Amino acid sequence: MLKVKLIEHTPNPEKVIAAAAKLCYSQVGVDEILENLEEQKTEKFLDMLMTYGHHSPIEHVSFTYAIEGVSRSLTHQLVRHRVASYSQQSQRYVKFKQFEYIIPPSIEQNEEAKAIFIQSMNSDQEVYNQLVGILSKKELDKLTKEYRLDKKLLNFGEIGEKEYKILKSKAEKKSLEDARYVFPNACASKIIVTMNARELIHFFNQRCCNRAQWEIRQMAKTMLMQARSVAPVLFKHAGPSCISGVCPEGSMCCGKTLEIRKEYEMK
Repeated sequence: MLKVKLIEHTPNPEKVIAAAAKLCYSQVGVDEILENLEEQKTEKFLDMLMTYGHHSPIEHVSFTYAIEGVSRSLTHQLVRHRVASYSQQSQRYVKFKQFEYIIPPSIEQNEEAKAIFIQSMNSDQEVYNQLVGILSKKELDKLTKEYRLDKKLLNFGEIGEKEYKILKSKAEKKSLEDARYVFPNACASKIIVTMNARELIHFFNQRCCNRAQWEIRQMAKTMLMQARSVAPVLFKHAGPSCISGVCPEGSMCCGKTLEIRKEYEMK
């Protein structure tokens, strides 16, 4: 299940942006600018700034999200937004005794398709377990031989229990590196994402669009609603590109511009 949480953001993001923008045209210093930035003035100035499309000052603030219950298919799309920082759960170092997976709605709602899908997921897990076992054994044999040669031991029994456990752990971790190749795009993942506000708005333009893939669109809208809760003026016009202009998709437009504008309208 999708879980999105805005875990951190620049304090007073709208005030920071307003101060940065005002500094460009002010003879006074930052302290005086900040003193004169009352909440009402900040909102009015920022609203004007966003309307004019003067977006460089909004790069001074950032937002960090913790995201869980999303597929690798989604994260492959997400990391294409390169002006961002990502930390994702590793399949190379984390062993999955039972990997979780995301079932697309079209498959979830079709009993026959769902049964086939789940069977495939279970098969992937079985193959993964088998590969981990096979590769671990081979790697452990290699490591124990190298250890005996290094320590000048004559037989397997002379390796201490503690040392053997260490070698076994190393062998298993090494096996995960290649066994993970059987995992599907449906495999669930966890990721922490940090974007500055300008990139985040661009991300919403692209991924809140009706033509975006269903999973990342759902995640993007959730992220937007949380961003609006802490910076409502900054993200007032954020969302798919069509809410504040002409749809950029041309002949591939979904044809639901009015519905979309109502959906993303600030309440």
